[in-house]
Amino acid sequence: MTVAEIIRCLEAKYGRQQRSRLDPISELVLTIISQNTSDANSRPAFGALREAFAGWQQVAEARPEEIADAIRAGGLEHIKARRIKQALSEILRQRGQLDLNFLRGMPLDEAKAWLRRLPGVGPKTAACVLLFSLDMPALPVDTHVYRVARRLGLVSAKASAESAHDILESLVPPKDVLRFHMVLIEHGRRQCTARRPDCPQCPLLEGCPFGQSAGYGSGS
Repeated sequence: MTVAEIIRCLEAKYGRQQRSRLDPISELVLTIISQNTSDANSRPAFGALREAFAGWQQVAEARPEEIADAIRAGGLEHIKARRIKQALSEILRQRGQLDLNFLRGMPLDEAKAWLRRLPGVGPKTAACVLLFSLDMPALPVDTHVYRVARRLGLVSAKASAESAHDILESLVPPKDVLRFHMVLIEHGRRQCTARRPDCPQCPLLEGCPFGQSAGYGSGS
């Protein structure tokens, strides 16, 4: 099953998926808060952080304990608070201001590498900033994208989540990266779940090695 077919089938089921747009610094902070937690926890924590401080400059100047108090709802608040402060401080040290729009002028690989040198920024966090805020075709691989891509055979079962970023980016046309990412997340949340996926009702069943091996396909 091709990437185009996957997008077409899943958008027919779920519709075209949308995501609110943030400036790059806000997306960076939100994604750090979202590490190892759900949107249901990370979004309120991000909102609380924005309410607690007048702006990102003030967050960069705050003590980690103050940041941690604001993002407690997101879990692992002390670790994430240190990462947020360190990342913002490093951007200020290198750039003199909290602005990442300069990354638009870089080749994708260089922009990724620049972000990944920041404390607490791995491939998924870097890709989120580039894709969601800067319209660059980096493909974030979260737990849902990783699971669905492996079940569809797009990524080897032996491939790590980190290596899956480059593998999937090589398969998905740049213009389709956002659509592909968004619709795979929706499918992973609603149908291709970690436990008890609903294979019989899946629109991708006939082209899914996982579903076929489970005995649900018409050719089984």
